[in-house]
Amino acid sequence: MEKIYVVYWSQTGNTQAMAEAIGKGIEAAGREAEVVDVSGASLAELKKAKAFALGCPAMGVEVLEESEMEPFVCDVEGFAAGKTIGLFGAYGWGDGQWMREWVERMNAAGASVLNGEGLMCQEMPDASGLAQCEEFGKQLAQV
Repeated sequence: MEKIYVVYWSQTGNTQAMAEAIGKGIEAAGREAEVVDVSGASLAELKKAKAFALGCPAMGVEVLEESEMEPFVCDVEGFAAGKTIGLFGAYGWGDGQWMREWVERMNAAGASVLNGEGLMCQEMPDASGLAQCEEFGKQLAQV
């Protein structure tokens, strides 16, 4: 069975908690999840995958983390066409501009973004936020 990768970058643990809950949802739907920090992720595996998830919190003035996640996302843009990608991340302030721009980038690269938008949680996801993440994982597992 093909694994569904959940690749994330997290500074405070909020986006990591989201990634782990998404992985639980994938497994609850009967699929195998591989939840991995971006530093250990394999672009080769994502190139072979039909669907996967990418997570990053809003950084600075609502941008992706610049040293690891941004270069990784640039690489993904090169092979995103035809893939379904679930985008997710936590934020502390702002209105989600980083996520809207990320969705636009993936759409422009030819990907289909799960649910047409990213999944966001403000700060550490609470029980409701974690339940949303698990549901997101179940939806991704159906692709």
